Amino acid sequence: MTGQERSEEKSEERIECVSLSPMREAVPAPPEYERVCVFGTGDMGRSLGLRLLQAGYGVMFGSRRPHSSSLLPHGAQVLGHAAAAQSARLIFIAVQREHYDFLVPLANQLKGKVLVDLSNNLRKNQYPEANAEYLQSLVPGAEVVKGFNTLSAWALQNGPSDANSQGEDISFRIMVSLANKVCPIVSLIMLSLCYLPGVLASFLQLYRGTKYRRFPDWLDSWMLCRKQLGLLSLGFAFLHVLYTLILPIRYYLMFWVTENTVSLIRENRTTEFDTTTAWRGDSYLSLGILGFGLYVLLGITSLPSVSNALSWKEFSFVQSKLGHLTLLLCTAHTYLYGWNRFLSSSIYKWYTPPGYMLCLVLPSVVLLLKLLLITPCVDRTITRIRQGWERGADQRNPKDSKPLIP
Repeated sequence: MTGQERSEEKSEERIECVSLSPMREAVPAPPEYERVCVFGTGDMGRSLGLRLLQAGYGVMFGSRRPHSSSLLPHGAQVLGHAAAAQSARLIFIAVQREHYDFLVPLANQLKGKVLVDLSNNLRKNQYPEANAEYLQSLVPGAEVVKGFNTLSAWALQNGPSDANSQGEDISFRIMVSLANKVCPIVSLIMLSLCYLPGVLASFLQLYRGTKYRRFPDWLDSWMLCRKQLGLLSLGFAFLHVLYTLILPIRYYLMFWVTENTVSLIRENRTTEFDTTTAWRGDSYLSLGILGFGLYVLLGITSLPSVSNALSWKEFSFVQSKLGHLTLLLCTAHTYLYGWNRFLSSSIYKWYTPPGYMLCLVLPSVVLLLKLLLITPCVDRTITRIRQGWERGADQRNPKDSKPLIP
């Protein structure tokens, strides 16, 4: 074999090696420093600019008041319309048709550039011509196209769905909202409503100083339906646990985990093990399992066949002591779920706290009131009242008075 033949064979081997190597060639990266312009700093403009920045584009916002524009995504720049139009060839028009007049003085600067019209009208056939046609008449030298008008600002902020898996994604979102958000929230609130009337009755007895006066009708009716509230609460908790067990085997979740792993491999990066997150996750699951176990115990002791076999002391211990312990574990379970998210401003959409934060208000109040009732001085007075002691009875009949300490 001659030297030329060896060199040709080596070159062929190198070509074969190169053709089999990097996986990155199959997925072309977006242009990292290409600049685009967005006219409009409203919800749609900000959401689109954020997605463009995440895709690797440089974003320049055009605004009539560039110095007073706020809430823009980090990394974007803002200038006046004329200055922003000179910085990019592709310009997104994220303003309503009624405000297109500012484009007329910019006709010469926009000549030869691509304008993407994002606007929609409030009602059908509101204007004689389409918005894109009207925009083209205002800026005849530009190339006007229509796009992104079927997406909302909310959809851009939360990420678009693939068309092939859109039905799967919608069903997944609905089931997650129902099972992993609504069910635990309703369950925790209803469990709190089971023990709140007992706490209110105790404070009412403390205020009256006697147990020989009837409770108000609304409180009496509330206390009589505590068993039904508890069983409904157990049902919602069971749905939450059932879907939590099914969730890891769902195709959507397995696809997301696999896709995330492949992305890390392609980018040749790893994530460090977070000890705090690990302890938080283990504690969160442990409290949830213990809380649900006591939940089931409360439901079993509510059955007539079981409750009839228990003494009053045993039934009271399970339904009162273990019931409040169940409420404490479930509340702590929800607190660990939230962890430090309440410090992040990104979760307060529309300036309102999420549902799992709002549902913690009622159980926290019930637990704090119960903590006051079990303090020695208050618990001692309530015990005496429930044993028949009445405030002021010692002064009316001193012979019937009993010493406070036997």
